[in-house]
Amino acid sequence: MRTLVVLLLCVLFAAPAVARQDIETRRIEYLISSVADLHGATFIRNGDEYTAAQAAAHLRLKLDRAGARIKTAEQFIAFCATGSSISGQKYRIRLADGRTLDTAEFLRGKLALYQAAERPAPG
Repeated sequence: MRTLVVLLLCVLFAAPAVARQDIETRRIEYLISSVADLHGATFIRNGDEYTAAQAAAHLRLKLDRAGARIKTAEQFIAFCATGSSISGQKYRIRLADGRTLDTAEFLRGKLALYQAAERPAPG
């Protein structure tokens, strides 16, 4: 009986953490997809230009290499999508309309929109 109670308590306390991680995983996937779906955009990394698909693949590679150290979408942006860990140069995105912005700025804006859409409507 005691083992059952301990097991039940573990499940009850672990469930919110697992649910939270699922939310963060969905957010990160959304951010990577947001980059991949940028038609006509150019991703600038260490002075070289890449397609949106190449940029998304690079961000996914960095995420995979970071492993369990990345637990939130904000951590993903800060540690995987801000810039080169080798050169220190910021990652940039040149949008189809010609505007260029830091990738981190772009992703933080996307994350804010995603989080706003997650909130239940008042009422």
